[in-house]
This record gives sequence, C-alpha cells and structure tokens, in this order.
Amino acid sequence: MGNVMRGVGIRPEVDVKDPGNPQKGSEDNLMVVLADYPSPDIGKPIFKMGEKLSIISRDAYWCKVSSIQTGKKNYIPESHVAKVYHGWLFEGVTRQKAEELLLLPGNEVGSFLVRESSVERGMYVLSVRHSPIKHYRIFRLDNSWYYISPRLTFQCLEQMIDYYSDFADGLCCVLTAPCLSDRTIPPAGEAPVVMRSHFDWNKINRMQLTATGGRDDSMVSYGIRNSMADYLSFSGYHQGTRGTGAENRKKKSKSVYALPENDLDNFDCDAQ
Repeated sequence: MGNVMRGVGIRPEVDVKDPGNPQKGSEDNLMVVLADYPSPDIGKPIFKMGEKLSIISRDAYWCKVSSIQTGKKNYIPESHVAKVYHGWLFEGVTRQKAEELLLLPGNEVGSFLVRESSVERGMYVLSVRHSPIKHYRIFRLDNSWYYISPRLTFQCLEQMIDYYSDFADGLCCVLTAPCLSDRTIPPAGEAPVVMRSHFDWNKINRMQLTATGGRDDSMVSYGIRNSMADYLSFSGYHQGTRGTGAENRKKKSKSVYALPENDLDNFDCDAQ
C-alpha cells in the first residue's frame, strides 16, 4: 500500500441523516475518522475522530459513508479518514495520529494498530498503547517474512499479531484488542440528571458501610458498601489486617508489563 495523494474538491450535495439501525462494516469497506468533520470552529461535527465508517461509495476526493455507531449517512473528505484492514491495519496514519487514536476513550493498555512507517515506504510499525505509547518497527526479510525481534519471524502480519496477542515475548505488554475495536460514540445532547433523595451521613451506621450483603433496605447502595469494605480491607483498617494491606500494596506496585532486559537490544520501540 503506497502513499495516496489526497486533496479537496467541490463538496457534493449532502444526504439527509438516516436514523436507521447502525450497519456493521465489512472487512473491505471500513474506515476510521482521523479528525472531527467539519471542525468544531466551523460547525457541529457530523463525524467525530475515532468513529468507524462503512463506505457506500467513493471518488477521488470524497467518500459517501455510513457511521457504524450511529447509522448517519453523509459525505466526508478522503483527507479526514483512513482505510482499515483486518481491524488493525490502518492505511496512511502517521505516528502522531496513531497516538491520538490510541489515547481515545475505549482503548486500554495493550490496544494496538499497525501502520505504514512515516519515514520508510513499504515498512510497517506496530503502535501499542502503554505508558508511554510504544512504536515497534516491523522488519521484512528478503523472503517476505516479518519480524520485530530477529529471533522470531512470521510468514505474515496476521501470524505476528496472533502470536503477540498471546505472548508479550519482549513487547511492553500482550496485545489486547485492535485500536477502537470497542469504540462507541455517545449520543448527542446532555446527560440526564438523576435526582436522589438526600440523607445525613452522620446517621449512617458504620456497619452499613462495611457490610457486603445485599440489604435492600439500606440507604447506602450495594456498590458503595462493597467499595468501602474493599478499601478498608486493602488499607488494613480492620484489626489484624494492617500487615496484609501493606503487603498487598507492595505486590500491586509491581508492573506486570516489565520488558525483559535481554530483549532490549532486539527491539526498535521508537519507530517513526
């Protein structure tokens, strides 16, 4: 996939919003929005960054699309979207844009995408959400096999992704899910205000805060009671549990995504 020259032509006539059920994008006609369109300083965006689109038709500069999340149909410039293959191979996405997409809500540690290198045409980079985001150069051998670490090669990118989805094996973490795989766009409008009856915390019995049973008559919700009980237990509040709480905190402070020292020289984790 080579770089595609993009431009802006005369804007086509806009379709009327279609409030029908959202469509599922097929493997061959999926796009993702790279920037709000139109930009907020021009008007209310029709499509938001990170929104997934199904292609209806396209020409040199514009695409007629349908939002997978909302079902809206409209036109969007080619310069505002990127083609997506296999759910994780993003065409024409820069390093900076990859980081912006990975940092969107809905992604988690281990969310990833594969993109073309910004400096080496025909080369790929694996971008993984972590702290900070990692960019691993994907090398290609003369026999067209791929690798990140030379000790482990793959016949195709799909095999590589499948492997690192099961084993970190030198990466910062296991690959959890493709970027934006669980992305949903919140509905327009303000969130509803939920009014709750007021009560005096001073009148709440301590046992209501620490009890974890399902007491329907309690003024404190089941979730709050469980959270308070877990916190007190974790902090060693109860008699005889202070040492346990400290030990738990010490255990939880250890990172589960440590990079093996003997693999540091085998990975290029700052690729462009």
